[in-house]
Amino acid sequence: MMNNKFIRIYEDIAARIRTGEIEAGTLLPSELDLSESYQTSRETIRKALKMLSEEGYIQKIQGKGSIVLDIRKIDFPISGLVSFKELAKKMGHRAKTYVKVFEEIKVDQALFKKINFGLNEKVWEIRRVRQVDGEHVILDKDHISQRLIPGLSKEICNDSIFEYIEEELGLTISFAKKEILVEEPTAEDRELLDLEGFHNVVVVRSQVYLEDASQFQFTEARHRPDKFRFVDFARRR
Repeated sequence: MMNNKFIRIYEDIAARIRTGEIEAGTLLPSELDLSESYQTSRETIRKALKMLSEEGYIQKIQGKGSIVLDIRKIDFPISGLVSFKELAKKMGHRAKTYVKVFEEIKVDQALFKKINFGLNEKVWEIRRVRQVDGEHVILDKDHISQRLIPGLSKEICNDSIFEYIEEELGLTISFAKKEILVEEPTAEDRELLDLEGFHNVVVVRSQVYLEDASQFQFTEARHRPDKFRFVDFARRR
């Protein structure tokens, strides 16, 4: 039981951060104060703090202590190209992916009007639900060219498509055109996402291109609005 005490301390502090009892931007008490509060050794406290850091609840700052991070929202760069796996690394085991649809289809007239692929071109159709802190908060709907991106599998989609493209296929993902809108949830949104009490979703539609300017992906990411903050850096010329 003593070996698991640091887990119980981690769970207690994490729960207090999630409920807002411990506010984002504040410093946690020192290791000494925490050890006295929980009546345990500083080594046990260090293990709990390490776990909190790995799970994205706190950031340890040299000479200052542990600052509490804002876990209620996830920062999505507007101008950058970042995979969900890369974002999830900052959140530790708080984030999971579930592949709901993985099919090979041909571009029909309806799809042809939405995406810049050829009529009857073979594409991968993928639906993935992203879970954060136990709630389903993103629905990613992807269409990816089979000609440009061969060999996709459900297992790859559950891990990282971008990582597969860059590391396995040796291709360079170069740029994307993005459109951000606010829409009413669809029946699919309400079926797959935890939207009780929410009347809108934030939709990011992206056309993603390789280094030779070939479009390989059209994605529509549908976000529950309370969990996400879209950020960018702007400079006046």
